[in-house]
Amino acid sequence: MRLRLDALGVEVGGTALLRALSLTVGVGEIVGLVGPNGSGKSTALRCVYRALAPTSGAVLLDGRALDSLPRREGARRVAALTQENGSELDFTVEEIVALGRAPHLRGNQALGERERELCRRAMADLDVLHLAGRGVLTLSGGERQRVLAARALVQEPDLLVLDEPTNHLDIRHQIDLLRLLRRTGTTVLIVLHDLNLAAAVCDRIGVLAAGELVTAGAPREVLTPELVRSVFGVTATVVPHPMTGAPQLLYALEPSEGTP
Repeated sequence: MRLRLDALGVEVGGTALLRALSLTVGVGEIVGLVGPNGSGKSTALRCVYRALAPTSGAVLLDGRALDSLPRREGARRVAALTQENGSELDFTVEEIVALGRAPHLRGNQALGERERELCRRAMADLDVLHLAGRGVLTLSGGERQRVLAARALVQEPDLLVLDEPTNHLDIRHQIDLLRLLRRTGTTVLIVLHDLNLAAAVCDRIGVLAAGELVTAGAPREVLTPELVRSVFGVTATVVPHPMTGAPQLLYALEPSEGTP
């Protein structure tokens, strides 16, 4: 699926949260959104998974306006892992993951063998299969995050929308999740705060500040010391990763001259 954010704008209570954001995510491409807190990253994602209606512009899926799709079709084509995934209901891990199949089933239709196998595979891929019978409220934050990622993958979407999916994950599971995203070949729009992880997994990165797109391009084109200083207000040295060549940022803990 090809995603196009076409001059997307969001205004709430007279405040512009997003201003004329235009960005394309090609078929099978992983595009990251980075930027300071409050820069509009999550707002953009909420428009894509239909939690928020844009004030102006449009979200296009393969050239078709997202808001023209029936809700059920949209749920089959777009899966989201959001920051607001809390649940007070103590479903088991297996039950939570199985909810990802809901858009593909009718009414109370039971899972078939294919659906059950999809759930088992997703739980194995996210290292939560051994937790299948556990209540989700008994899990750690990182375990619960992996369960929710498994639920999104089980949906078999054309587009994955992920808002800080590495939150609460230890380094091994962060890397495992990002490798899995690459392996699926699914079109992905992802928000990441860790610029080094973004550089490692994203084909392209869009940088937001104050609701506007500052620049977009390949990680090595975008993540420069000058941009990091102007957008994030920190000093960094950028070096190539010794194995992959992806840009890696080394941050200065002590402020340099001229840095706030």
